[in-house]
Amino acid sequence: MFYNVTALRFKVKVGSDIEDDVRRLSVMRREIGWTNMLMVDANQKWDVENAINYMTKLAEFRLKWIEEPTSPDDVFGHLAIKKGLSQHGIGIATGEQCQNRVMFKQFLQSGAMDYCQIDAARIGGVNEILSVILMAKKFGVPVCPHAGGVGLCEYVQHLSIFDYVCVSGSIGNRMIEYVDHLHEHFLHPCVIRNGSYMVPEAPGYSIEMKPESLAAHEYPDGPVWVKLREEGLIKDL
Repeated sequence: MFYNVTALRFKVKVGSDIEDDVRRLSVMRREIGWTNMLMVDANQKWDVENAINYMTKLAEFRLKWIEEPTSPDDVFGHLAIKKGLSQHGIGIATGEQCQNRVMFKQFLQSGAMDYCQIDAARIGGVNEILSVILMAKKFGVPVCPHAGGVGLCEYVQHLSIFDYVCVSGSIGNRMIEYVDHLHEHFLHPCVIRNGSYMVPEAPGYSIEMKPESLAAHEYPDGPVWVKLREEGLIKDL
């Protein structure tokens, strides 16, 4: 099991097999202890009733939140799940699939969202994201950006810095996801030190890709795609 000793917060995918999830969460708690933070992510696997029942069975692991327990558009469904899990102290994290500030307004105003997960590539640019950060401040909901995809870690570090410096003034109860994957394709990849993002030193949004990476992956004639065809892994329609 990979365990970064500088990390204090961990997340596990759940939702397919309750017995296996119990086994894996038991392993996690054994390895990270009970003082480090542990969250789970269902990636929209359940309806409302299933979400409440399933998560109740996992409550013994002292989970900080359940992420995307149901359809990302179901505001009232999330609210019902929140109420159903409140006795266990499990919060609701969602937002990575919300496409605009209006959806976030509905989640925040209804109280259906405990942790606001903006996605830099999903919503309509920096200006709209800033409006969501301001609304989250109004409703007292911490912003914990979704990251991990290609370039998302590079994007969202700037958004969390803005939130801390200009809006919330706090890193309490806030966090950014991080996956150590594909950063080598960027001119100014994000830097992690002692479990924290470091403030970027280069100007810009940190997501300019290396020319050689773009050329290698250009569809359909980049060498990466050519190799996949030669190996019979893909076929042209």
